[in-house]
Amino acid sequence: MKKMSAVRVALAAGILTAALAGCGDDGAAEPIDFTLGEATAGEVVYSARCAACHGADGYGTAAGPPLVHEIYRPGHHSDIAFQLAIRTGVRPHHWGFGAMPAIPGLSNKDIADIVAYVRMLQEDAGI
Repeated sequence: MKKMSAVRVALAAGILTAALAGCGDDGAAEPIDFTLGEATAGEVVYSARCAACHGADGYGTAAGPPLVHEIYRPGHHSDIAFQLAIRTGVRPHHWGFGAMPAIPGLSNKDIADIVAYVRMLQEDAGI
């Protein structure tokens, strides 16, 4: 697998942050600090929008892969990768579940909170 240089990763992160800055529910162009997600709030949004496929506990279902898995550790799938998958969808590349569709109607804060919740589940599982 080809690795991206640090410069390309930083550039992609900057482009993604700028692109998502105006995607919130209120249409504001103010950037959201995705590192400030709240796991407690994320659990509520995750339960409503993600659990059907990824499981209430993040261990997956017949419809979607587990997010509490070594493959999704922060060193392999960054928070930005999670955010992008939620916002725009993602093609299958680790599992045979098919493509993940974009999840519409989520604010930047909702997405940050979901990622914080998933990271908390991973940390609790020792990932």
